[in-house]
Amino acid sequence: MLSRRQKHILLKFFSLFSVVRGYNILVVVIAQYLASIYIFANHLPVKSVLLDVNLLMLVLASSATIAAGYIINNFYDSEKDLINRPQKTMLDRLVSQNTKLSFYFVLNFLAVICASYVSFKAVLFFALYIFAIWFYSHRLKKQPMVGNIVSAVLTVTPFFAIFIYYGNFELVVFAHAIFLFLLVSMRELIKDLENIKGDLALNYRTVPVVHGENITKIMLTIVAILTIVSGIVLVLYFDIGHMYYFFYLAVILLFVFLLILWKSKRKTHYLILHNMLKLIIVAGVFSILLIDISIVLNRI
Repeated sequence: MLSRRQKHILLKFFSLFSVVRGYNILVVVIAQYLASIYIFANHLPVKSVLLDVNLLMLVLASSATIAAGYIINNFYDSEKDLINRPQKTMLDRLVSQNTKLSFYFVLNFLAVICASYVSFKAVLFFALYIFAIWFYSHRLKKQPMVGNIVSAVLTVTPFFAIFIYYGNFELVVFAHAIFLFLLVSMRELIKDLENIKGDLALNYRTVPVVHGENITKIMLTIVAILTIVSGIVLVLYFDIGHMYYFFYLAVILLFVFLLILWKSKRKTHYLILHNMLKLIIVAGVFSILLIDISIVLNRI
């Protein structure tokens, strides 16, 4: 049996894990390594990619920066989250704000240290990334459209660190990046619909608050159509191996998404749509394995 103190420590650990979205960071780490092996450094042996210390440092710097970003975002959104996600917020509040802020600075410091192992340019990259996340959380998040676009850019930024490191400027890399950016943009808009109650209460000028739910749904529909077109272009014009199975599935799910979207009226409906988009993103990460397993096996 665990003692009361041990239970308290365990609860605080889960609280901090909830704040930094540890499961999201794990997905990003897996995505960065899979993208490195299959897309960014597909000309190198798998072993050399996996044992590349510079890549490890970039992944660790990305993870620390993202975790710190979740903390500062949680700090600024604590009142809104109490309205939109009361149960999660109560868990998050088991760790004090001072402790969270201390951890925020420690994580950013660790990110810079990891980046410094790679190069001075990497340090500048992550310093700008850290500042951009803070500025977004502090100022831009409450601005309609600007906040959504910046959030989507910040989400895909860790992949640009790997992209720049390997210097792979093939068109297929940009095609994948566009598809991911559009998916994340959809997720940001659906999150605004899901959190409209808290945004209204605290005067967050999000797209649904400023323009209404119908306009937001129209914008979501346009972005969804662009995402579908992007997926079809990847299948028809690029060599993506068996990953086309994922894009077929994604296109079908996005059509289902649009059907549900226009019938949605409550937060639970938007939560379902949000989870659908998360499913597509996570499935996309692991579907990278389908690009060409035979080539990877030959590169081990």
